[in-house]
Amino acid sequence: MPVQSLLLRNLFSELPFPVISGEPDETPITGITADSRKVEPGNLFVACTGGAVDGHLYIHDAIKRSAAAVVGEKDWVERNGNSPYGAGEGGASPYIRVANSRQALAYLAAAFYGYPARKLTMIGVTGTDGKTTTTNLIYHILLEAGMRAGMISTVNAVIGDQVLDTGFHVTTPDAPDIQHYLAMMVDAGLTHVILETTSHGWAQYRVDACEFDIGVVTNITHEHLDYHGSYEAYRAAKARLFTSLSDTLPKSQGNPRLAILNRDDASCAYLADISHSALLTYGLSEGADVCAEDIHSDAIGSHFIIKKNKLRIAIDTQLFGIFNISNCLAALTTTIFGLDIDPQTAAAAIAKFPGVPGRMERIELGQPFTAIVDFAHTPNALRMALETVRDILTTQRVIAIFGSAGLRDQAKRRMMAEVSAELADITIITAEDPRTESLDDILQEMANGARAWGGEEGNNLFCVPDRGEAIRLGVRLAREGDIVIACGKGHEQSMCFGMTEYPWDDRTAMRAAISELLGIPGPEIPYLPTQNK
Repeated sequence: MPVQSLLLRNLFSELPFPVISGEPDETPITGITADSRKVEPGNLFVACTGGAVDGHLYIHDAIKRSAAAVVGEKDWVERNGNSPYGAGEGGASPYIRVANSRQALAYLAAAFYGYPARKLTMIGVTGTDGKTTTTNLIYHILLEAGMRAGMISTVNAVIGDQVLDTGFHVTTPDAPDIQHYLAMMVDAGLTHVILETTSHGWAQYRVDACEFDIGVVTNITHEHLDYHGSYEAYRAAKARLFTSLSDTLPKSQGNPRLAILNRDDASCAYLADISHSALLTYGLSEGADVCAEDIHSDAIGSHFIIKKNKLRIAIDTQLFGIFNISNCLAALTTTIFGLDIDPQTAAAAIAKFPGVPGRMERIELGQPFTAIVDFAHTPNALRMALETVRDILTTQRVIAIFGSAGLRDQAKRRMMAEVSAELADITIITAEDPRTESLDDILQEMANGARAWGGEEGNNLFCVPDRGEAIRLGVRLAREGDIVIACGKGHEQSMCFGMTEYPWDDRTAMRAAISELLGIPGPEIPYLPTQNK
């Protein structure tokens, strides 16, 4: 996309809230960023508060890098080079004050790129578990139907033949990145976009100005309470997807403003109450508008009938487990009943869908047991994963390997260990992005939860700080017919110790451990700083 320049006043012309002070003028703007380190000459620097740093403290740095203008939410007056936020000599850049600079960032970025969401049919997917799979299912159905669709997930952005990495860890990209991706999709001639949205993304206004036409929820369970403070606040953040539907402006291509809710989830009544749009529910029970019947799931996949009024559609999928049937229902409800896609076309796409990397992904090297890598990193997701592999894949033992992240929701550490002690035969607790927290302390918290449910160290409970060694142990303990399942990292490509991201892939580590066991050539387990301790 060529470099463009817009006048500062034009960026503010459709801002949906007032400017507190400052005058957007004729200053040309060549780009927008909230990171002072990325400022280039002519850029608009937006100083945001919250998180680990206050962007207002870096206004001086942005101006030194030739920022053309600054937006912030704090009172900032230059006084002979002595500003409370560090603006220095020569800092004559216009300063525009707004009530919420993070929210302004989203709308200013949208304006800079010409409000691309207005030219696209926007489908937003949110939830605690199942977001990425549901996003990919919808995307594959749209492609099967011949639509020019793009996708922005917490894994990557897919724009035609381009696949762009959206970061090391799972979160919604920043607002300028999202609007840039949407503009690229418009330029590529795409018509539909599926955007996976997280609670952090909504709480930090990253997906404001995306003008969604359809909102889809998978479920809302225990997660991110360290950030949101309570389940109610976490739920309210995700609910912004559904309240935003009524704010979407009319589009030339039409916009259904439809909320698609999970009838089986506790969030359904709340979301239905706060949403002022049309809504459809899906679920495994008769109470849903779109439901599943005649459900069968085994090691090969799943079969069920999707039913709405008199319509019956047979669905076959390579995905297994009740939770994946729910994900399929969400995608089918969205595409068949929200976008009027032919039911048989949607069914054909579901049948071809191979799954998402790192989601119940099997690692097969000829070993006499089943090895799986999954992303389950919440108590609910771990419960569903363990129940599924026991019910569908084995009558033998289940060996679960997982951790819990540092500087994140502490309550789920004990909860996840309790789930594993209840449902797995052997629990191996290990590292999962400890960051700057003590890994030993995290493991001890988890072990306490497992012990409360009968975990006995050295028997059915093991604490192994090094994740590679934990996976080795799981593989060594496995007998014929057992399941070894490593949870929590899935597709992710790094693990954080301290402030450093070390390259890491559970799938590589699992292949390496199995290769060692079988005495066949294979990859090495990636290095982590816990290896030699």
